[in-house]
Amino acid sequence: MPTYNYRGRNRAGKEVKGSMDALTVDGAADALIANQVTPIDIKLEGGENDLGFEWLSALFRSNDISEIEHITFSRQMYNLTKAGIPLDRALRGLEGSITNNALKTILKDMLANLERGNNLSDTLRQHPKVFNDLYVNLVRVGESTGRLDLAFQDLARYMEIERNTSQQLKSAVRYPTFVLIAMGGALAVVTVFVIPAFSGVFAKLGDKIPWQTQALVNTSEFIINFWPLLLVLTGLGAIVFRLWTGTAAGGLTWDRIKLRMPVVGSVFERIALARFSKTFSIMSRAGVPIVTALSVVSDVVGNRFIASKVLGMGDGVSRGESLYLTAQRTEIFLPLVLQMISVGEESGNLPELLDEVSEFYDSEVEYDLSKLTTAIEPILIIFIAVLVLILALGVFLPIWDLAGGQY
Repeated sequence: MPTYNYRGRNRAGKEVKGSMDALTVDGAADALIANQVTPIDIKLEGGENDLGFEWLSALFRSNDISEIEHITFSRQMYNLTKAGIPLDRALRGLEGSITNNALKTILKDMLANLERGNNLSDTLRQHPKVFNDLYVNLVRVGESTGRLDLAFQDLARYMEIERNTSQQLKSAVRYPTFVLIAMGGALAVVTVFVIPAFSGVFAKLGDKIPWQTQALVNTSEFIINFWPLLLVLTGLGAIVFRLWTGTAAGGLTWDRIKLRMPVVGSVFERIALARFSKTFSIMSRAGVPIVTALSVVSDVVGNRFIASKVLGMGDGVSRGESLYLTAQRTEIFLPLVLQMISVGEESGNLPELLDEVSEFYDSEVEYDLSKLTTAIEPILIIFIAVLVLILALGVFLPIWDLAGGQY
């Protein structure tokens, strides 16, 4: 059984240190809480920290709050509230162990608001860049039901799943991105250095230059002579695109285009629908009204086109329509998913059925991401082959013609 070294504070607020055997770090945290010790730092003996904030400080000595810090904060709050430790004492203990300036400032503000008699959810709402509507609403429900620990547990699990999905997506696109960057660098070298070196030889051929070669030479000369203009136009284009996608109509159109992209469009759609079902399940289980839950869910799906569909579902439910009919009208859910929503609505087990939907979409996303690199690789190979063929024909055809004319 692994041995964990821990550091914490007892009921008197005194710091205590020691080691204990446990199967997991969460098991060690539960054992400490059962012994009325608030865990501050827990790490595997001979390994790296797994729970405390100290290991984060070595990686994130900045004013930004990372996903890992956010998850760890939620997990710690779950452990502390589960043990029945008062919120002010729990936050004060966490504040003393954090080195991130931004998070430390937020905790100080939270403590000040709690001491003035404000609710935790109202305090969290004052920091929308860190705690979104989903976070605030679940904490509010946890406060009203007396199960704040379950709220933090659900939030920690949700963010961990989101982080894993994000890491899988980054891993899937890392190889294609590297190939595209390397290919762009190679094209730049050929355009700026190789083709101009052959231009003198090509000039001697006069009218005998093939059209492929002439196109390459013209392209190379244009890029070399007007690269500042191209750079400015590219920058302006990026700014205009960013401004356009920042508008309501532009963002909606761009997110709809992303869902229709070959290869990756289905991945974007399933990731958004997995977020929908997962978040909707958590909020339904917590007792949040359906219309309110759908409004919050629309903010976290990560796609404005699907978010508009979710808001439309909320409008339909507020008019007295069933959730199944409003979901069917969106035309974004599979028949299997619609059937599960219908059964859950009729049986009163909607959160459980939404959990099943979430697991279904999670498995689909995991499968899609595992196959994404395999699907993109042939496209990249064909693209590279076409570019190599164009360059080879452009550079070597006149040389072959010149060599053939000498014999």
